[in-house]
Amino acid sequence: MTPDTVTPDTVSPAPVVCLDLDRTTIYSAAALELREPDHEAPRLLCVEVYKGAPLSFMTEAAVAAFHELRAAATVVPTTTRTPEQLARVHLPGPPSPYAIASNGGHLLVDGVADPEWDAAVRERLAGCAPLAEVQAHLRARGGPFVLALREASALFAYAVVDRAVLPAGWVDELAAWCAPRGWTVSLQGRKVYAVPAGLTKSAAAAEVVARCGGGPLLAAGDSLLDTDLLDVAGAAIRPAHGELADTGFARPHLAVTTARGAAAGAELLGWLRDRATGRVGTAPMSVSGRL
Repeated sequence: MTPDTVTPDTVSPAPVVCLDLDRTTIYSAAALELREPDHEAPRLLCVEVYKGAPLSFMTEAAVAAFHELRAAATVVPTTTRTPEQLARVHLPGPPSPYAIASNGGHLLVDGVADPEWDAAVRERLAGCAPLAEVQAHLRARGGPFVLALREASALFAYAVVDRAVLPAGWVDELAAWCAPRGWTVSLQGRKVYAVPAGLTKSAAAAEVVARCGGGPLLAAGDSLLDTDLLDVAGAAIRPAHGELADTGFARPHLAVTTARGAAAGAELLGWLRDRATGRVGTAPMSVSGRL
């Protein structure tokens, strides 16, 4: 065998790229932050329709980078959305073979929740306080600033709040109550999330990497619920907007876009494409460490 001969045993697994969706890969009209005059604004592809109206978009540049990324990597939509909410999103090209929904609570394989993963999640969350207890506390500690209380996939809860009248210290008090019960709390935009500590995007991402043969993991996200995923990725990027930007979240292996809004979505997809295709010299890390 010559040095240039490649056999199936010597082919390295393709990278796995976990992409947060809202305000990372796709953008509502309110989140686009288009800065150009209208006649110079980028063309937009609608990727989500809700109640008969267009809801989420990608720019033409983002779509082009996304197609190139898909050709070089296993792209995994990774979201806090429930499977039903995720089903409304139609990213360019054929559906991804894997998707992560409900903040890691569901691993979708060809669009269907994997029962083995569902069982593993239930086992992992067995030591946490039950969802009903957390929901009851949220109802008891609510007020006029709480516009709605909701649960997602029977796994976690969130409150839609009026930030203008949200009492100072309310989120911190909720976090202090939740912590000894095995739950975490984060404030993201108009939503206060209460999520079991064992319910993470990173655990589901590690499962996908294992099923794909152990390739390197790349990731992108903008919210506090993305921190564990960005931490375990070999190379990661976040946009210059969002909750992580507001907190100054930084890591040695984490890049930050120069752009905001939809332009940041195109930039980060290009950044991930360049690493997935080997256009840049720095090799990413795997889930278990540096390559």
